[in-house]
Amino acid sequence: MKQLLDRLDAPTRRQFVERCAAAAFGLNVIPATQLLADGTNPAPHPAFGKAKSVIWIMLDGGLSHIDSLDPKDGKSKGPAGKIETAADFQVTSFFPRLATVADRMCVIRSMEAKIGVHKPAQYFMRTAYEARGTIRHPNLGAWGSHYLGRSSDTLPSSVCINRRSDQGNGFFPASYAPLAIGEPSQGISNVRPIGDAGKNRKRLALLNGLDADFRKKFEDKGVNAYNGFYDDALVLMKSKELAAFDLASETESIRTAYGNNAFGQGCLLARRLVASGVRFIEVTHGGWDHHKALADEMGEVAPVFDQAFATLITDLEQRGMLDSTLVVVATEFGRKPDFNGGGRSHHPVCFSTALAGGGVKRGFVYGRSDNLGYRVDENAVSVGAFHASVTFAAGMNIKKPAISPSGRPMTIGDGATPIMELFA
Repeated sequence: MKQLLDRLDAPTRRQFVERCAAAAFGLNVIPATQLLADGTNPAPHPAFGKAKSVIWIMLDGGLSHIDSLDPKDGKSKGPAGKIETAADFQVTSFFPRLATVADRMCVIRSMEAKIGVHKPAQYFMRTAYEARGTIRHPNLGAWGSHYLGRSSDTLPSSVCINRRSDQGNGFFPASYAPLAIGEPSQGISNVRPIGDAGKNRKRLALLNGLDADFRKKFEDKGVNAYNGFYDDALVLMKSKELAAFDLASETESIRTAYGNNAFGQGCLLARRLVASGVRFIEVTHGGWDHHKALADEMGEVAPVFDQAFATLITDLEQRGMLDSTLVVVATEFGRKPDFNGGGRSHHPVCFSTALAGGGVKRGFVYGRSDNLGYRVDENAVSVGAFHASVTFAAGMNIKKPAISPSGRPMTIGDGATPIMELFA
């Protein structure tokens, strides 16, 4: 037996030992913490952990897949025609600049969900869990803080731009909540100390003195978490890296290239934050709920996204940052093929998303909808699998659960596994 083993190469020898152990004792010699739910080992895959940062672009309102990334002919066709792209797939003429960077993108045309109401759908897309009255679920930035720790000594690990941070840390500590930036051009509000340094030290000493007895009496994780949150805020106030939030240091030409609007400047701020070590940045862009006058409304909102997105991808690539940054385009749901009154209603059972950078395939389309764009025809992708794929690229332990305050084990993507075909 030993001579037989010695003649085998290393992988074959390891497989032989594993199978013998499994047959004799029901064992697997690969550590369970390294396995995905389907039994595969993520570590050797070149995409695992390649995305050091994630820029999550959230299109609130429900992007029409038929009028954007999955154009159709026949009675489903909308007001825009099809155009060729730099890759081997088409998009609609609403997105001419996106078409020029399509060879750096991976488009998913087979997303499916079951929630067609705005707020619950937003929550579901950001967390991969349906909203429950008894628990708040974390977004991917909070999961990253839980599994990967802080991404910077001074800057927050998670930031959300153009929205409040109410969908953030979930059941994790308050220190995992994203820092909210309401107006990207203004950066962080109220970060300057009041008065001189001496007076501020006295104020903090007085505050700590008043809080000391309370903290001693109530030994609680929540109290400690909020203390940590305020400690982080003080560190940030004193940090030289606060300059990352100041868009005034960018040239006028680059600011104009992104677009002189909240979304465009938000994408520019996201690029600056990635360069400074922030792991997860969400940039929200609203206005995609087109029940009527879709042509006119898309004519207003699509160019804003189109310009900023194409500039972001190009800018990241030119700076050598695209391979280590995963750019995600997500939305609440799709729109129905029926073109009633010049618009489309909510349609969660089939829609599109996109990825770029961070180890995903370039110029690639995954999945397919039917001829009308009504249902998924091939390779359905759940919101949970979408989350699992993003966190796989970010190097998180997808299989290992976190324990909620009620004692329930919770996993990223609610137990779904990554779509490995998305990765190069």
